[in-house]
Amino acid sequence: MTDMTDAAPSRPMPVWVIATIAGVFGLFYAYAVWNALAFLLIQATGPLGLNGYGWALLLSAVIFPLIAFAIAFWLGYRRRAGEFAAALLAGLGLVAVFWLNVVGYATVYGASLLGG
Repeated sequence: MTDMTDAAPSRPMPVWVIATIAGVFGLFYAYAVWNALAFLLIQATGPLGLNGYGWALLLSAVIFPLIAFAIAFWLGYRRRAGEFAAALLAGLGLVAVFWLNVVGYATVYGASLLGG
């Protein structure tokens, strides 16, 4: 019976593969950041501005994709290419759900975010 510890360690992915996969997914994460930043600026420069809760919520929508990308990259860059891409895709799914929650909250309870 073979033990998994006896198996030879797999070769690490070449740096260009890691950079290519991370770059492709990074564009989607960057789009999420850009979209959240545009929404924040539109709301902040409106006639009523934002209160503290509005700033916190909309800034978290800007920062969350950066944190999700960093965690997904950290979890996946030492794995095989498919697993690395799956980790980044899962993080992107979390970013999309978080963004939809922010937009949904701003749509329904938008008045609680306004007024500086």
